[in-house]
Amino acid sequence: MRPLLTGRRKPAAPVEPQAPAEQEPGAEQDAGWVGGWSTGAQANSAAMMRWLLWGLIVLGPLLGTLAYLSVPTTSAAPTPKTAPSAPAASGGQGAAGFATLFVAAYLSAGRGDEPKLAAYYPPAANLQLDGVSGQHRGEQLTVVRLRQTDTSVWAVTVAARVTGATPSASPSTQPGASPNPAVDAVRCFQVPVATAPGAGGATAYTALALPAEVAAPERAKTPDLVYGAMRPALPSDPRTQAVTSFLAAYLTKAGAELDRYLAPGTHLAAPSPAPYTGIAVDQLAVEGETGGEPVVSVPGDGTTLRLLVTLRATGQDGVRLPLTYALTLKARAGRWEIASLDGAPAVASPPPAPTASGAPGPATTPTA
Repeated sequence: MRPLLTGRRKPAAPVEPQAPAEQEPGAEQDAGWVGGWSTGAQANSAAMMRWLLWGLIVLGPLLGTLAYLSVPTTSAAPTPKTAPSAPAASGGQGAAGFATLFVAAYLSAGRGDEPKLAAYYPPAANLQLDGVSGQHRGEQLTVVRLRQTDTSVWAVTVAARVTGATPSASPSTQPGASPNPAVDAVRCFQVPVATAPGAGGATAYTALALPAEVAAPERAKTPDLVYGAMRPALPSDPRTQAVTSFLAAYLTKAGAELDRYLAPGTHLAAPSPAPYTGIAVDQLAVEGETGGEPVVSVPGDGTTLRLLVTLRATGQDGVRLPLTYALTLKARAGRWEIASLDGAPAVASPPPAPTASGAPGPATTPTA
């Protein structure tokens, strides 16, 4: 039996009240704060940084382009606009060929050939031609004059030997006229040809009118040459001997032994096969020579001399053909050698222009 305990309970030992622990600022925040950053704020900051990086990646090219365009550049001097130039030489050559074909078709055209001419000159389709097609023909057509009248227009003069013309039955009554016109006459026709850019960078052509018959171009005055008068080629003249030996090898031997007559450094190719069986040098015209004294000596080495040679060359058929050669000779070791076969006779320099009217002339000393 448990003993009955009486009396008052022994009071428990008083507990000393503890001072509340001092909390640091922000201690009321719970475990959601780590190292001074809350986990929610840290997530938001990371997301913002990620979006900022993506924005820079996307905007990078655009910002670079804007920066490049905003850099001031030194303005270069403006390039002057080139004025449209005249057609190139090829345009003139093409116009010449076009006009030649047009004249050939024009000369042989007759009834029913209007479409042929319309290919060159479209309004020709409305023409009514007379005569029989092909009754006349143009042969040996060649361009004898070509001049540019506008930026894209060329005036082309074509010469043609017209065949098939019928002589007049009755003589002409005009003074000085021949009784009958020539059956084969060389006539000239002028054609205006316009050029324009064509497909694929080519040039297009068209005639602006039908051909117009015109006079032949004026013959130019022959310029003065550096040579003296033509004189007989004497066999005793060393120059005659040099050119005869050279031209014989050049024209009758297909160049065999040609080098023995050439000056050092000169190289020439002869016609092959040889076109002639023999030659005869007839005359010489020598540079600066005025007298007619015979020449039998050769000057010192290195002396050069230009001359014009006329000869007759006998063909394979026995027919003799006159020819003219311009040559330059050079002296060496007591003989003349061929230094060059010139492309054309040498033209004398023109005289100085006369003094303008009213200009003071050379001073003269008055005489007593």
